Amino acid sequence: MTDKILIIDDDTELLKMLKKYFTINASNKYEIITAENGMEGLEKVNLQPDLILLDVNMPKIDGIEVCQRIRSQVDCPILFLTARVEEQDVVNGLSVGGDDYILKPFRLKELEARIAAHLKREVRRSHKTNCRFQGDLSIDYTAKTVQVQENILELTKLEYEIVAFLSTHPGMVFDKERIYESVCGFDAEGDSRVVTELIRRIRNKMQRYTQTEYIETVWGMGYRWAK
Repeated sequence: MTDKILIIDDDTELLKMLKKYFTINASNKYEIITAENGMEGLEKVNLQPDLILLDVNMPKIDGIEVCQRIRSQVDCPILFLTARVEEQDVVNGLSVGGDDYILKPFRLKELEARIAAHLKREVRRSHKTNCRFQGDLSIDYTAKTVQVQENILELTKLEYEIVAFLSTHPGMVFDKERIYESVCGFDAEGDSRVVTELIRRIRNKMQRYTQTEYIETVWGMGYRWAK
């Protein structure tokens, strides 16, 4: 699938040149979306680009403000294009969520290489196994397995869900009702006291292979995953 790049820059000639290069001449061909100002760029973020090239110096809404507005909604790399060389400008751009800075004028091959590197990094990140390693214990949230040393624990669905919920919030205390709601849903019919029995079973299964207490009881309050 062709990667999609959104280029936001008020230099229309630069936009035309970059679009032609990345759709015709580049080693990797990309789908290019262009925006001639910050407001148009904000609208075209809805097209879900895989990477954004963002000019810093634009009228009305500059690149820094555009990045601030969109960073909480998009995970893709944002690369600033700028003629600025002041250290504080670089700091400002990175502090609002930019991933890289490319100074104008730039060589097209260098820009292409930087884009390819960021996109490859995103692919590696998306393919990472979602795991937690802690002491003798490893939890694979993708495969939904819990392992102590070389031993995979035979957990029921609810037992695994409790481990997953608590381990993804280490150090936070949850009462039985909150744990029950998290694994069974708010509308589930049943008794939250079953959580006590499920945690007892989880502990027994872990203690066959380790003496480390991963689920701690906080008396009068509930349970937490040990940090």
